[in-house]
Amino acid sequence: MAKVTSKLQVTIPRRLAREYGIKPGDDLEWQPAGDSIRVSLAEQTDDAEPAATELRLRMFEASVQRQKKRERSQRGQPPPSRDRGWKREDLYDRGRTR
Repeated sequence: MAKVTSKLQVTIPRRLAREYGIKPGDDLEWQPAGDSIRVSLAEQTDDAEPAATELRLRMFEASVQRQKKRERSQRGQPPPSRDRGWKREDLYDRGRTR
């Protein structure tokens, strides 16, 4: 018999987990079935995962190349001006009445 914890977690008995091939990290689907609940292993979508990973890697590589291009185009230029038209001391008195 399994008990429900205060976090609504359920422990699957080891015998049933072995019998149905349930391993730590597996996703389970919970479906209402009249007066009971049906639990089944979720469909695995392993086919989509490598494609998604490949796409993320290509996008990352493209962003790295864009950053390198920006850095090359900025070489030899002076850094942008830090004059904002105000001083740090001005911030302390802003909005205060004397």
